[in-house]
Amino acid sequence: MQIQANSPGDYISKLPEERQEPMQKLREVIQKNLPKGFEETMSYGMIGYVVPHSLYPAGYHVDPKLPLPFVHIASQKNFIAVYHSGVYADKAIYDWFVAEYPKYCKSKLDMGKSCIRFKKLNEFPYDLIAELMKKLTPQQWIEIYEQNINR
Repeated sequence: MQIQANSPGDYISKLPEERQEPMQKLREVIQKNLPKGFEETMSYGMIGYVVPHSLYPAGYHVDPKLPLPFVHIASQKNFIAVYHSGVYADKAIYDWFVAEYPKYCKSKLDMGKSCIRFKKLNEFPYDLIAELMKKLTPQQWIEIYEQNINR
């Protein structure tokens, strides 16, 4: 579900009414808990949180003109998605998240490599997402990223 938006606020305002409040709350949780240094932006048609070029001049290896992506959130057709690169790239964070999820949600975890899908918006685990956001600083993410890319 692609939404044409110029800013995160614009993105949320264009969502169906029942998605606006959960997405706004998710955005606020991320902003409050993400370590300093990450920047909020629009990228790939989603709300993104990236390591800016001022901290990582090399940028994203696929397109160095882009800042290094870290987290994205999006309202998809049947769910809200949190795309967290640390969950994909760091097994310890992945294992922690999988173990913690049942403590916050009754529903089964629906997850891809970096995509965590939430279909039941009334059961959204905002506190778990808050803890996940605190797991990596920009510098730690850069180190993990550089260990995992093939330049």
